[in-house]
Amino acid sequence: MIRFTYLMHGDGPVSGAAGHSHLAFAEGRRGPVVFWNITSRCNLACTHCYIRSGRRREDELTTDEAIALIDDLAIADTPLLLFTGGEPLMREDFWILAEHAKERGIPAALSTNGTLITPDVARRLRGAGIGYAGISLDGATAATHDAFRGVAGSFDHSVQALKDCIDAGLRCGVRFTVTKMNHNELGDLIALARGLGVHRFCVYWLVPSGRGGDVHSDLQVAPGEIRAILDLVYREAIRTDPAAMEFLTVDAPQDGVYLLERLDADRNPAYDRAYRLLTRMGGCSAGKRVVNIDPSGNVYPCQFAQFEEFRVGSIRDRPFSTLWSDPGNRVLATFRTGRSEHGSRCGSCGWRDVCDMGCRVRAYASCGYLDGGDPLCLRQG
Repeated sequence: MIRFTYLMHGDGPVSGAAGHSHLAFAEGRRGPVVFWNITSRCNLACTHCYIRSGRRREDELTTDEAIALIDDLAIADTPLLLFTGGEPLMREDFWILAEHAKERGIPAALSTNGTLITPDVARRLRGAGIGYAGISLDGATAATHDAFRGVAGSFDHSVQALKDCIDAGLRCGVRFTVTKMNHNELGDLIALARGLGVHRFCVYWLVPSGRGGDVHSDLQVAPGEIRAILDLVYREAIRTDPAAMEFLTVDAPQDGVYLLERLDADRNPAYDRAYRLLTRMGGCSAGKRVVNIDPSGNVYPCQFAQFEEFRVGSIRDRPFSTLWSDPGNRVLATFRTGRSEHGSRCGSCGWRDVCDMGCRVRAYASCGYLDGGDPLCLRQG
């Protein structure tokens, strides 16, 4: 993720809050941030779902297996556990798992569509140790959002969920996946989020994984649209009180290059700090600072890399802590060090230390190899 607000201002209601900064977590702990799809069950039918959520998998981890996994994540010194799905609140033992993570001292967050959150649920989430809830909105209107989500009324439920979280004192944010069908509503959605008082606004770029791969060619934004979106995010991050709401983009390390170029052009004194932090992050975090565990216990470098060829292993065969620390694991080694270039423009790019070839999964889907360069990079077009 490229945390525009934090990189520019050194603050943010989530990134800058004690105990909630991903960077602070990473510096203090050895393990990766874990994105855990605790279930594939979902009450919506999203067009771009990266895991093809819907029905429950027959081989979903049992409660005992899930608790044992949390114990092992504590051993692995996990800095942040993100419960996601499917819709994670559809898993009946969610509260048992959340409470156990709290007992083991693992900071936790929730990725949700928000439709199952009520005032009572929001308060219970906070009590169970959930420090942040990211709620998906795919448009500024019910017509746009509900069309993506496949269920009428989901927009209203998700907006109400944000209100309930705020009322409960639970940090929350909007997660917006940009497509050709909704990018023109970004400004209005930011205004809506600001009016609600949410703490974070996340712009996600479409990744061709799961159902997102089925619609990728039809919905992926063009270079001109990418720049307009980044320009808008930059302006909003400049003018918004960093203690009130922060902005970031996800799944495109090259956005850090855009940010640095804008800061340099504007002679913004934040340039040096932003450059230092971005080079320390070193581009795509898949298999390095983040990892994914699917509902069946399979481990992948990130949540968008759920392809059989990128399967690291299964926690049913080996503990996660062992898989993660195995220097001989071919998949992890490839994501961490693989640089064969294959003729991409990245080899001669002066910003290589900032983005390190962008999103590896998007490159793989585009040209068949991980180091081919992210096609959403404005320098690739």
